[in-house]
Amino acid sequence: MQSPIDLLDQRVQVVPKLGKLKREYKPAPAIVKNRGHDITMRWNGDAGKTKINGTDYRLLQCHWHSPSEHTFNGSRYALEFHIVHVSSTGKIAVTGIVYKYGRPDPFLSKLFHHIKSVGKEEVDIGIINPGDIKFGSRKYYRYIGSLTVPPCTEGVIWTIVKKVRTVSREQVHALREAVHDGYEANARPTQEPDGRPVLLYTPRNNGGSA
Repeated sequence: MQSPIDLLDQRVQVVPKLGKLKREYKPAPAIVKNRGHDITMRWNGDAGKTKINGTDYRLLQCHWHSPSEHTFNGSRYALEFHIVHVSSTGKIAVTGIVYKYGRPDPFLSKLFHHIKSVGKEEVDIGIINPGDIKFGSRKYYRYIGSLTVPPCTEGVIWTIVKKVRTVSREQVHALREAVHDGYEANARPTQEPDGRPVLLYTPRNNGGSA
């Protein structure tokens, strides 16, 4: 039940009834911190929630891994962004977005100067709207796995957005430079799926859009 895994087309079950992602985010004060193995941005206060199978998961924090942790048919991308939520009973749900090199990511652009200057202490960066995070697709993969950093807790509900977005080389470089303790590449190797189902949500009426 460990993460990340390779999202292999042959293994994926298309399940339209999963339903589209329910995100109810709102602006809240945030801090950014260098945790040593990654750059993390945490919301202090109520930044909203996501709803999965009728359960509310409160938005806690987000962080970046470079290169991507999840792979798609064996392909690894430049960056992976994790948005971490927790339920009232302590269950964790993580949404992942992967990026290839191209145009800068607008959400990272807003945080860019903070990332370049952040040290071990928390830096208050004011009100950040998680609604500014671009998903770009309604299609997503869903499986049960684990956290990808110690203690690698299992039972995590993973939602990986299918669309590969873009990030600039400069943005990835800044994230890697900030993490300067030998963990410049902070992606965990892919783990065995061990027969776990990987579901793919695709809207029934596509209408030509992703």
